[in-house]
Amino acid sequence: MLYIKALHIIFMVSWFAGLFYMVRLFIYFVEASEQEEPKRSILQEQFDIMQKRLWWIITTPAMILTVVFGTIMIVDQPAYYLSQPWMHMKLVFVGLLLIYHFYSQKMMKQCQRRTIRWTSGKLRLWNEVATLFLVAIVFLVSMKNSLNWIYGTLGFFGVAILLMIGIQLYKKLRKTRG
Repeated sequence: MLYIKALHIIFMVSWFAGLFYMVRLFIYFVEASEQEEPKRSILQEQFDIMQKRLWWIITTPAMILTVVFGTIMIVDQPAYYLSQPWMHMKLVFVGLLLIYHFYSQKMMKQCQRRTIRWTSGKLRLWNEVATLFLVAIVFLVSMKNSLNWIYGTLGFFGVAILLMIGIQLYKKLRKTRG
């Protein structure tokens, strides 16, 4: 079962890497739309190719394998996993992460149709949502039942606030650099 757990972790890391990079590609795509022709078309066509390959060759297969290996672990020891409050919370976050995944897929299709309406700033915030899921899931699994729910909740929102502050500082830095 340790091999299954290792594979679950490996594909989880790959899934998150794909999600993080995918949203960066959305940001680049949106910023390319501000360019003059033919530069805009050339960049957007290249980003379309990169998005499709990343999504269908890495991100989605990693998501599927993460879920498969996680399910195998639960099926192998249902009495343990399904009786743990931390696992219930983890499954909630994984469910939300799946929604995030498929919404990002919808955004990729909007890029392909040239109908995406998100700004690069909003996409940067969207990218941090995945970071919050990663922090929450890793802390839940690492700390298990020793994590005090009050501190866990405060920590979750603390990380969110720090991310928002970081984004605002980055935005100001970009403006000053022109």
